[in-house]
Amino acid sequence: MSRGDGTECMSQPRVIVVGNEKGGAGKSTLAIHIAVGLLYSGRSVALLDLDLRQRSMARFFDNRKAWMLANGQKLPLPVEPDLGDGKVLARASEEEQLARFEAAFAEARRLADVVLIDTPGGDTALSRRAHGLADQIVTPMNDSFVDFDLLGQVDPVTLDLIRPSIYSESVWEARKNRAIAGGTPIDWVVVTNRLAVAAARNRLRLTDRLKKLAKRIGFRIGPGLRDRVIYRELFPFGLTVADLSNDIRPVAVSLAHVAARQEMRSLMMALGLEGAEAAFDVTE
Repeated sequence: MSRGDGTECMSQPRVIVVGNEKGGAGKSTLAIHIAVGLLYSGRSVALLDLDLRQRSMARFFDNRKAWMLANGQKLPLPVEPDLGDGKVLARASEEEQLARFEAAFAEARRLADVVLIDTPGGDTALSRRAHGLADQIVTPMNDSFVDFDLLGQVDPVTLDLIRPSIYSESVWEARKNRAIAGGTPIDWVVVTNRLAVAAARNRLRLTDRLKKLAKRIGFRIGPGLRDRVIYRELFPFGLTVADLSNDIRPVAVSLAHVAARQEMRSLMMALGLEGAEAAFDVTE
C-alpha cells in the first residue's frame, strides 16, 4: 500500500535511478516528471537527489511547496530523506558521502513505494552505489553522436560501433553483480531526447547505431522528450504538465502542453510505471 503519512511501507520498494555521466541531457526533467506521475498514480515516492551541487530535483519540489502555500493549492508531494547540506556533503570524503546516502536510502525504503534517485553527471562513488541498488536505470541522452559517446565509441570514418563506453560497462557490471547475488535483473532503459530539429539522415544513423548497441549490451530504447519551453516555464513554480487544470494555470495553455502530456504518457508506459501514465492524459 502507498504511504504518504510517514508510516512504513511493508513491501520492498521499487528503486529507479536516473543516470547519465554527461550533463545537459535532461536527467532532472525526467526525474521530476517520473516522480509526479508516480505520485498521481497513488504511490508514495521518496526522492534522493545526489547531484549535490545543483540539486535541481530538490529545488523543484522546494518551489512546489512555496507555490502551494502562496496559492492555497494542494498537490501531491514526495518524501525527501535528509542528506544534509549538499554543498557541504559535496566536499566531504567518499566514506562520509556513502554513509549519509546509506542512511537516507534506508529511510526511503521504509517510507515509500518507490525510491527515485537523481544522480550527478560524472563518475562518483555515490552514483556507482546508486546504480548498484537500482531495479530500473533510466538514461537520457540527446539525439546526437556527441551524446552517443556516453554509451559507446564509434569509428570516426564508418560510424561503426567500436566498443561500449565506460558508463555502459559500469551499468553492465552492476547488472552482473545483481545476477551473481541472485537478485531481480536491473531493467535499463535509454531514452533519446530531441533537441532542435535535427537532420533526418543524422537521426537515422544514430537510431541504427543505438539499436545495434542495445542488442550488444542489453538495454531497451524508450521514447524521449523534445526540448520544449513548457518544461522550463513550469519549473520555477514547481509544477509539471500533469498539474495543469482549470484551477492551476500559471502560464498560458497551448497545443504544446498537449504534446508534452502525450510525450510524458508514452514515456511512463515505456517504463512500465502502471497508472503513472494517467497523470498525463489529455483532458482538453
